[in-house]
Amino acid sequence: MKRPALLLVTALLLAGCAPRAQNSPAQPATQVRPRSTASLRIVTPVPGAVVTGRTLHVRLQLTGATITPETSTHLTPDRGHIHLILDGRVVSMAYGAEQDVPVTPGDHLLQAEFVATDHFPFNPRVVTSATFTVK
Repeated sequence: MKRPALLLVTALLLAGCAPRAQNSPAQPATQVRPRSTASLRIVTPVPGAVVTGRTLHVRLQLTGATITPETSTHLTPDRGHIHLILDGRVVSMAYGAEQDVPVTPGDHLLQAEFVATDHFPFNPRVVTSATFTVK
């Protein structure tokens, strides 16, 4: 994927048009989404990084909230999970700030989103992204 296309995809996803995993249930239409107290940042890979190998080490920084392994419909603005999305596909529903993700050669878009304990987004979404290249 070329850089202009990556920028367009990033803009669309940050605007709330991220695709859902194929098996994700639909969000309840009547549920009001809470506003999170969290902010999320991708520490590694840095935007524009060139990495080698077939495994990407992802390190995130979450502030203002806690990652919890419990799934619940009792939503609070400071508890949730992190979803990792690589090139538009959910590759992990993480319960930690570091993990390894398999990658292939080429240009990629990595996104991380802090979601509520029911696995649906906060409003507004708490999402960050970085492009990187695997050689």
